[in-house]
Amino acid sequence: MKIVECVPNFSEGRDQQKIGAIVREIENTPGVKLLDVDPGEATNRTVVTFVGSPESVKQAAFKAIKKAAEVIDMRQHRGAHPRIGATDVCPFVPVSEVSMADCVRLANELGKQVAEELKIPVYLYEAAAKKSERKNLATIRQGEYEGLAEKLKYPRWAPDYGQPIFNPAAGATVIGAREFLIAYNINLNTRDRKIAQEIASCLRESGRIKKDKNGQIVYNRQGQPVKIPGKFKEVKAVGWYIDEYQLAQISINLTNYKITPPHIVFDEACRLAQKMGVRVTGSELVGLIPKEALLMAGSYYLEKQGRSPGLPEKEIIRMAVRSLGLSDIVPFDPAKKIIEYQFPSPPGLIDMKLTDFVDELSMESPAPGGGSAAALCGSLSAALSSMVANLTVGKRGYESVNESMKLTAIRAQKLKEQLLAAVDLDTKAFNRVMEAYRLPKGTPEQAKEKEEAVERANKEATRVPLFVLEKSIELAELAYQVVTSGNKNSASDAGVAGLTARATGLGAYYNVKINLPGLKDETFKKTVLNQAEKLKQKMEKKVQIIEKLMVKLLTPEK
Repeated sequence: MKIVECVPNFSEGRDQQKIGAIVREIENTPGVKLLDVDPGEATNRTVVTFVGSPESVKQAAFKAIKKAAEVIDMRQHRGAHPRIGATDVCPFVPVSEVSMADCVRLANELGKQVAEELKIPVYLYEAAAKKSERKNLATIRQGEYEGLAEKLKYPRWAPDYGQPIFNPAAGATVIGAREFLIAYNINLNTRDRKIAQEIASCLRESGRIKKDKNGQIVYNRQGQPVKIPGKFKEVKAVGWYIDEYQLAQISINLTNYKITPPHIVFDEACRLAQKMGVRVTGSELVGLIPKEALLMAGSYYLEKQGRSPGLPEKEIIRMAVRSLGLSDIVPFDPAKKIIEYQFPSPPGLIDMKLTDFVDELSMESPAPGGGSAAALCGSLSAALSSMVANLTVGKRGYESVNESMKLTAIRAQKLKEQLLAAVDLDTKAFNRVMEAYRLPKGTPEQAKEKEEAVERANKEATRVPLFVLEKSIELAELAYQVVTSGNKNSASDAGVAGLTARATGLGAYYNVKINLPGLKDETFKKTVLNQAEKLKQKMEKKVQIIEKLMVKLLTPEK
């Protein structure tokens, strides 16, 4: 699922009615979920966090910016936090299946819309900046709202979108794209804040001030304190004492977890703590975290144990949670702390108990049918290949294939998830065909609409099994790898992986062919049929090799 986070900051932190009016615009937008509303009285500023599909998030952001311009008058605004407008800043953050380039596109589209429709000057920052000097938000904010009217007179401060005309009530808005920020605390078995501060200074990018053996600050020739760089890029950290927990913590902001992920910082904190005579007891996540960060951590610790990271997603996340001690203070619930899990898919066929699914398959309704069953066979084939690969990793006598089997297990897990999804996709595609056939055709317009809907639905019902057929070749390849290189004690499991790959491919092939006669697009039919024939031949050739190998493997020597 494509998920983008948006964290707009509004210049109002005291009037709950105004804050509520802005937030409702976000809550009432389909396809988004509000995660947090954090008003500050002293700063007179509210930070709102929400996530959703890219287009939905962009729509919600525009509506919120529009409402903020209606209810906030910057001429009356006073607060401790730097600001330049009613909506001071609005960053887009890639979370899942979305690139930074996608978020830059959203920032440009929103900036253009805000400038044209609301007459608010817009500046772009961070990854969306059109000028290098505008990457830094603080640079754009210089002079704040009070200096904006004068600033707009200078050509070098012309907005990226909109006219250089001062909007007295709304000011200007800074829109951009940045990486996800993870707020993360590491717990120590001490109350000594100084120890936490010392460890934090070693971890953070900005480092620490150098001192001599007497504890005195060392200065350079220019009279400036000499700084020792910290260990990690994109890391900010301080040490503090939390009275509620009765312990010291290293409080960390990971500003780009793809450069420095939490688990690397955690392990280094453990090493430094031990050197200073204390222990790390666990860690704490403040707010939410992208699933990828935990999968990286879980895979890292599995590798350290000599195990294969080619395991189901929930098992890798469980490993991450345990290894990082994320339940040290309060229980860690992945369903509440992982961003992607905030949008659970509605229950489908794959969520049924096995007995219920088989019963549903056996009923008189035409769906689920052979297409879903073929996709299910594919998921079983991938699961078996992953199982054999995992049973090979770390075993004596298989050292030479250790790394290749890890990669096989990881590929198989991904393929398993894709084919499980196809179980539901095939049934949904068939149901859309049935819905199209039920459309009215009483008037010429209705008849034409029905004909076009049936054609679209039939094409989609053909594409799903074609996708499954294509994946059957990958299944056969994975089965071949575990037959030839996997643990010989699991040879029969590898063989079944090959057989189910064949069942997947043939089943999908049959479902492609049965859908073609109902189509009118002859070019589409010819292209798909040609592609299906080639895929089937390629799959069967690979499976035949597996079957010959299985005969040799399972034939006892005389």
